[in-house]
Amino acid sequence: MRFAPTTFRPVFGRVLSVIVAIVAAIGILGFVVSGDVVTALRSSLGLVLMAAIAFALFWFPSVRVAEDKITVRNVFSTVHVPWSAIQNVDTKYALTLTTPSGKVTAWASPAPNRYAAQVGNTADARLAASATGPAVRPGDLLSTASGAPAYVIRRHWEELREDGVIEESADDIAVTRDIHWTTIAVLGALTIATALGVLL
Repeated sequence: MRFAPTTFRPVFGRVLSVIVAIVAAIGILGFVVSGDVVTALRSSLGLVLMAAIAFALFWFPSVRVAEDKITVRNVFSTVHVPWSAIQNVDTKYALTLTTPSGKVTAWASPAPNRYAAQVGNTADARLAASATGPAVRPGDLLSTASGAPAYVIRRHWEELREDGVIEESADDIAVTRDIHWTTIAVLGALTIATALGVLL
């Protein structure tokens, strides 16, 4: 069965990242225009750190649903979950995949607050129920950051099981994790540089 890959990213988070980057750029430009090079360098480091944190938290995280696996990119690591390794899909606090290696929580797909159920329409809840059963949480609604990827994952996971492509037991399926060493190094270096700029 062919499956069209789909990538989910938080739109609000990406917009917020751009806003923070623009604010930081304006701040840096203001320091440069002031003509005080030393102050500009010291203060600019903090603004660059602020923008880097915003991008690490809100721009890069994503959930990619592909034919062979689900790739959950978080702030400091990326987890690759084969379809056969999935034991449960939950949206209580965020999109969470239960695997033999433990739970994989998607930073990019947080569950909404309790008031989200009030704005979700009947059709949205009915469609979510087709994948979850009668008990639909606010995080299962397709209009939410957690509900949309959860729905796609649950539907395709069920189709794969019905077609006999994956088995019920997933105890021996490997879930791999890639650490974002570059992100850690950049944020660490900027934090140290900013602290030194303030203290010196």
